Amino acid sequence: MSSRNTTTRIKTNDAVSEDFISLKSEETELILEARIGARPQVLYWGPALSHSPPEELKLLSVRQWVHGSAAIDVSPSLSNELAAGVSGPPGFIAHRSSTDWAAIFPVTEIKRSASDSVEIICVDENTRMRALYRISLNPESHVIEATTSITNLGDTPITIDWCSALCVPLERRLTRLMAFTGRWALEFQRQEIPNFRGSYLRENKSGRTSHDNFPGLIALTEFTSEKSGTAAAFHLGWSGNNRVRADRHSDGRAFLQMGELFYPGEMELAGGDTYTTPTLYAARSDHGLNRLSQHFHTHVNTSVLDTRIRHKPRPVHYNTWEAVYFDHSEAHLMELAEKAASVGAERFVLDDGWFGARRNDRAGLGDWWVSPDVYPNGLGPLSQKVRALGMDFGIWFEPEMVNPDSDLYRAHPNWILEARGVEQVPVRDQYTLDLTRREVSEHLFERMSAIVSEYDVAYIKWDMNREIHHPASAGRGVIHRQTNAVYALMRKLREAHPDLEIETCSSGGARTDFGVLKYADRMWLSDSNDALDRQHIQRGASYFFPLNVSGSHVGPRVCHVTGRTLSMEFRAATAIFGHMGLELNLLEESEDDLETLRCAVDIYKKHRMLIHEGDFVRLDESEYLNMIGVVAKDKREAIFSCAKTAGHSTTLPGRFRFAGLDLHRKYEARIIWPTTSFSVTAPSIVEAADLMGNGTTFSGEALLVHGFQLPLMYPESCIIYHFKAV
Repeated sequence: MSSRNTTTRIKTNDAVSEDFISLKSEETELILEARIGARPQVLYWGPALSHSPPEELKLLSVRQWVHGSAAIDVSPSLSNELAAGVSGPPGFIAHRSSTDWAAIFPVTEIKRSASDSVEIICVDENTRMRALYRISLNPESHVIEATTSITNLGDTPITIDWCSALCVPLERRLTRLMAFTGRWALEFQRQEIPNFRGSYLRENKSGRTSHDNFPGLIALTEFTSEKSGTAAAFHLGWSGNNRVRADRHSDGRAFLQMGELFYPGEMELAGGDTYTTPTLYAARSDHGLNRLSQHFHTHVNTSVLDTRIRHKPRPVHYNTWEAVYFDHSEAHLMELAEKAASVGAERFVLDDGWFGARRNDRAGLGDWWVSPDVYPNGLGPLSQKVRALGMDFGIWFEPEMVNPDSDLYRAHPNWILEARGVEQVPVRDQYTLDLTRREVSEHLFERMSAIVSEYDVAYIKWDMNREIHHPASAGRGVIHRQTNAVYALMRKLREAHPDLEIETCSSGGARTDFGVLKYADRMWLSDSNDALDRQHIQRGASYFFPLNVSGSHVGPRVCHVTGRTLSMEFRAATAIFGHMGLELNLLEESEDDLETLRCAVDIYKKHRMLIHEGDFVRLDESEYLNMIGVVAKDKREAIFSCAKTAGHSTTLPGRFRFAGLDLHRKYEARIIWPTTSFSVTAPSIVEAADLMGNGTTFSGEALLVHGFQLPLMYPESCIIYHFKAV
């Protein structure tokens, strides 16, 4: 950001105002009031305006004085500082040995080097603290990014107890909240919070994004749906501890706060030091939740992910975990590689169990050298075989953890995070390595980089299988530093190996956020390969994450997590709508199922650029259907999935009205999955419109307004429609 000091001037009725800053895209406008000497605040966040000067908005925002209130109207600010007197919880709490806690941040300087971003500098001379707000509005994605930086201008340390990335006022009509919770193997479960007065608060101290407290929240009206209505969404791009809260005050105002959750005394700033919050990502829509998600998907692909693989087709994975677990054999894995290649896999990922004494999950973790007992010839023969079959070679690491029963721990028992005098909470017989120590991070980089180089590893599945309960180094809490050290190690590996791709995994979906996606290329959403659960998990994740980063695998016929038996048709159809992979013992599958799988892989390959680069839509769901689709940017092609997740009480299912198509175009409609007859009875629309044959042409208007009568099919089955403009 340029250091040039300029203040935006907005013309209003031939007058010029220096008090307002507008960040504007085609769909969205954010107007900030930032008068020198006054606390900055959000004046307006809504649809882009054409004829509404900010002075008018300011006048229309006047609040009436009432009995029992302060003699002046106490305005909110970007931090709602504790000393300002704003009702409700503050967005910033800090002190200097229990003094200098009454901070107030008036504007002292405004820097603006581009029309879509601004820096607002505020200094409190009383407490000797400076707040720097960096706010931008991406003109392509319409997503706001915001951070707050706090600098200690004094000579003695200050301790920050809480610092929200921003305090965002919520429109009064956004009365409902949608949050995301869950557990291991059932992440991204949506939770509806009805209108309330008071606080909605979620705190996560697991040391990772977590299974149950995803740092994302959507505020919506009573009538907002997938296709229509107003909504605003927020996400904290951070893989460490976090706090998410929404407060509805008794004075009618409401605010959203997101930031890091600190351990006691964790964030202490010496004189001259600066702390910067994780980035808050925010977007809004007046056209339903689908449009909101499309904003985030665009932002991930254009502003979060590394650009080197942006338009690279996402290869079909084969992951060995549920096929072999720890029972490794070079001959058996080579046989699996041949079978994986025969069904169309393009990447072979060797999961846990290839190193040290790692014959189970109780030993060997941290010893990143190839086990001579299992691989007497090293991994060279296997990796060469994989590449000879036309596949990339990938490998599993869990670099942040160590087993007590390992050579690494025996040599360096002091390399772990632990609170002095406190017994470790046992989780998977492993401890967390202290990556804030330079020698630990350097050792991990050396060992991982050596494996990548020696075996021409194209892909790392980066796992983290436990929560961090006592994240202390030299007695102090260090999750902030530990999280940044993980990011730094990922970045260093990618810089050393520019073509290397990384998958973020943490017992499934416990580390999935925009922060880690700056250094990773794919997310593992869940350890459950149960396709029925996956329908709901993937739908929940889609509110923030695009399909091209969302790993989705075809699991075994009998799911190892749930014990549920599902058909290959249903398992494969579910995996197509993501970054497709396979995680099953192909040597135990029937020839019929293998042929079905080949067909599904072919469909994924044929349509993956559409699936990964088009506009994702969810159709308003029923209690027994999950309906999603992707429409090409030019609306000339679309693909929709209709999964029947349960039975229905009516004689026939309802009518499927599509979304996103062009009203004025004609589309050839066909069913491309499954490849054989599936309707319980006949005739149906399938036969009448020859949907499994040559198809029939319909107007976009008819498909959007009138829709299809869904064919009668069994629960736990899925059909995929394809539309092509004619």
